[in-house]
Amino acid sequence: LVMPCCFDAWSARLVERADFPLSFMSGFAVAAARHALPDTGLVSYGEMVDAARAITAAVSIPVIGDGDTGYGNALNVRRTVAGYAAAGLAAVMIEDQVAPKRCGHTEGKQVIPRAEALTRLRAAVDAREAGADILILARTDARATDGLEEALERARAFEDLGADIIFVEAPRSEAEMEAICRATTRPNLANMIAGGASPVLPPTRLEELGFAIVAYPLALLAVATRAMEGAL
Repeated sequence: LVMPCCFDAWSARLVERADFPLSFMSGFAVAAARHALPDTGLVSYGEMVDAARAITAAVSIPVIGDGDTGYGNALNVRRTVAGYAAAGLAAVMIEDQVAPKRCGHTEGKQVIPRAEALTRLRAAVDAREAGADILILARTDARATDGLEEALERARAFEDLGADIIFVEAPRSEAEMEAICRATTRPNLANMIAGGASPVLPPTRLEELGFAIVAYPLALLAVATRAMEGAL
């Protein structure tokens, strides 16, 4: 599944009109488009839910929402998952970075201990099982901080807890990408960022490696920015 990422209702509508099967509300793109801010955890839960409501009201395709670190402790994570479901999102991404988080392809990011990461994800799964009509996309950034094996161990643990989709951020090679897809039986997401830490591969190659979804978080924001600069 090829997934261009959106940042408002208009960009989401354009994704749907171009016949893509789904989209992703990118926290990076929302921070940039709404506030001209970097992806450093400066956008609040309430602002993201507000953006989600506008996006899901504009389209009929499923949209995944960037839930960052869940915006607090385990109770906040449960509230985030329930709130994203109520806003009409099809899935919510919860990650294991230290709050405030930062873009997954930047230097200096940190992750919480594995036990704490599992507590965070368990809260997300509990919210789903309590009635939130939403899938859980579990993300780990541990590859950059603790190495590939730790990232794979976290991915396996996320699957065991009940995550629906797995996302190991910023693998460094095709061999690492293939290892990620072999580590779990859940669908895996690949993240394509030009100039980022991971090889940028075509969807056909990503599918061969075992990925089920490929996200392009900055593609629309980048071309929109260049077009506006040219017009100005």
